[in-house]
Amino acid sequence: MRIPLPDAALRMLSRQLGGPTGPVGALVARMLNKGNRPAIAAAVEALDLQGDETVADIGFGGGVGLELLLAAAPNGQVHGVEPSSDMLARARRGFSEAVASGRLVLHQASMSSLPVADAALDGWISLNTIYFIADVEPAFAELARVLAPDGRGVIGIADPDWMASQPFIKDNFTLRPVTDVVGALQQAGLAVERRELSRHGITYNLLVCTRRPGQESERAGL
Repeated sequence: MRIPLPDAALRMLSRQLGGPTGPVGALVARMLNKGNRPAIAAAVEALDLQGDETVADIGFGGGVGLELLLAAAPNGQVHGVEPSSDMLARARRGFSEAVASGRLVLHQASMSSLPVADAALDGWISLNTIYFIADVEPAFAELARVLAPDGRGVIGIADPDWMASQPFIKDNFTLRPVTDVVGALQQAGLAVERRELSRHGITYNLLVCTRRPGQESERAGL
């Protein structure tokens, strides 16, 4: 039988999921790595990397996405973008060799202000992040800006109806219909292919994004 958590514990869990910090954050990071690994692995696979690309995990949390991207692009470079200073410190410790060699570059930043040049990324992934973004329009514009013309990106979100049934989303989470997320990505200039994963009866959505033809011309007003 599942024992319900007190409201204070649920609020703390909600905050930690949005930005793990401190000793509790370390536990949450390990939990996220274990629970999210299958979906993150599927997202990395969807990028169809050849091994020498420049890629990023945006909002990498516990860091399992960094591990998988480093393995998938052994001759490339991985950027890790994360607003939580504790998760950045964890990644510096856990991937110290990759950081020292320049194969992994870590940034403290949000999705709405990515410290990456235009069209610099051959691929990016961002899973379970947009629940914590109040306004996705500027964030998605940034995702489109940094993606190379022939690159791919993957947004990952769980089924909103299932998420709405979870007690930990009372605070700090913004849930959006998948069709609304797809529409916002398209508005940002991205073409989107929706793929579904099913695990333990829960549907997880991978939104595979590519640059829409003519996007640069549209932005320039040509």
